[in-house]
Amino acid sequence: MISVNYRDSRPIYVQIKENVIRLILTGSLKQDDRLPSVRELAVELAINPNTIQRAYRELESEGYIYVVAGKGTFISPQSEARADVEKLKATFREVTAKLLFNGEDTGALKAEIDAIGKEVNRDD
Repeated sequence: MISVNYRDSRPIYVQIKENVIRLILTGSLKQDDRLPSVRELAVELAINPNTIQRAYRELESEGYIYVVAGKGTFISPQSEARADVEKLKATFREVTAKLLFNGEDTGALKAEIDAIGKEVNRDD
């Protein structure tokens, strides 16, 4: 389910966050599925609970998950994360325009998007 690579240059909380988002996007985690508790995941991955808490806090602020006190952490309905998607698309358009303005080839950008898509959708 969720894994971390200690040789990866990205912080562990970012890896956890990206793992959860990838599982949501690929349909492995669906609306109202329960995530492991901070303590459970910390023990499973053998990392500090504060690291898990940081990843969960960011996921919650971006609308991917919600917390029910005393019950656990769950996957949000897709509509709640939708606002974040619109912000990301706007940022994507802005960055793409800057790259094109600076001479980046459209084909190279498409190839980069394809490579990212394969990475995000790969089966671990």
